Amino acid sequence: MRKGLLDILKGKFLVGADAAPKNWLFLLFASFLAAMMISSSHQADKKVHEISQLNEEVRALRSEFVKNRRDLQQLKLESSLKNEVVAKGLRPSTNPPQKIIVKTEN
Repeated sequence: MRKGLLDILKGKFLVGADAAPKNWLFLLFASFLAAMMISSSHQADKKVHEISQLNEEVRALRSEFVKNRRDLQQLKLESSLKNEVVAKGLRPSTNPPQKIIVKTEN
């Protein structure tokens, strides 16, 4: 057991004549898998950061939309319209509106 452990630590399994090519192929394969795993992890992290940034942008745009909608509702109020048209010289009518009825002859 001790001799086998020392052989592994010294790397004799990589230079031995009988099984060295198999061991080298396995190490290359394991290294390739490790590199793929690291690459996949980095890509996933990049996607998470991109999603977070897009969520922040959506929140900012939503708050801007709500603000603009509130401002529009304020502008559509009758009191706001009265103030705007008074500045242009218009004023509300003093007599109430009358209904016009048109009779058609058949």
